[in-house]
Amino acid sequence: MTDHPVVASLELGGTKSIVSLTQDARILQQERIATGDRPEAVLGFLIETLQRWRKETPFAAIGIASFGPVGLNADREDFGYILNTPKPGWSNFNLLRRIRDSFDLPIGFDTDVGGAALAEGFWGASMGCRTHAYLTIGTGVGLGLVVDGRVHHGALHPEAGHVRLRRAPGDSFQGICPFHGDCLEGLISGPALISRAAGPVDQLPATDPLWAHVAHDLAEFLTTLLLITSAERILLGGGVALGRPMLLPTIHATIAQRLNGYLRDCAPADLQKRIRFAGLGANAGPLGGSALALQGLRSQ
Repeated sequence: MTDHPVVASLELGGTKSIVSLTQDARILQQERIATGDRPEAVLGFLIETLQRWRKETPFAAIGIASFGPVGLNADREDFGYILNTPKPGWSNFNLLRRIRDSFDLPIGFDTDVGGAALAEGFWGASMGCRTHAYLTIGTGVGLGLVVDGRVHHGALHPEAGHVRLRRAPGDSFQGICPFHGDCLEGLISGPALISRAAGPVDQLPATDPLWAHVAHDLAEFLTTLLLITSAERILLGGGVALGRPMLLPTIHATIAQRLNGYLRDCAPADLQKRIRFAGLGANAGPLGGSALALQGLRSQ
């Protein structure tokens, strides 16, 4: 293998799926399709696109970064599957086998947030960190955690979007998660915000009380995350997070107040460096697939 191989990336998100051809952090080609509720139609488009590109630009490996939950234990029968997901039509779909049946290449496979966290360590705002996390807030809420250059797995993988929180005083929103109601995802995901506001939130002023509740919920979760993981860096990504930069100062101040001096390097000024937006921006997801492809290639 060369030091800078061309690889293919598949990022399956809750709203859209993106197929890319990359070399390091450079995107050479890219197309996208609405994820929808028909897995075979989506995978058919992604595979046909890769087969077309491969005729012109051979690539060395494929990385699959998928919304979850997904089976990541190679010793289990559900390895490579999308498991019991709120996404209609995708539960118990064997994603990895669908790609393996079409390509005889090394394949890296993980969650979309795991891949994005890995990419931020390779090329983005977590470079040089041993322990770092990536929290995406969009159609859903997910967490990828990297320890010593590897995405963390356990019995499954982090499902931090379904953590329950202490609620902000006066916030009576019931949440929309079909499994847990007012978990983090049920409170601050894109669909949750639309439900809270009873309509689009793009035009809501920064002074709207909704944003104070969102900042509270995020600060509550991030405080817990710092205490549990001691992450050197936590990056925020996804359409909801990247579109709300005005929330960060409030989040930093609230976290510092919650910690009350217990952890070092957690004053608001320290937290500005430690908790910030993803360095790769909207490309963190697609490049997550690329990072997984590189790991798959190197492990083989």
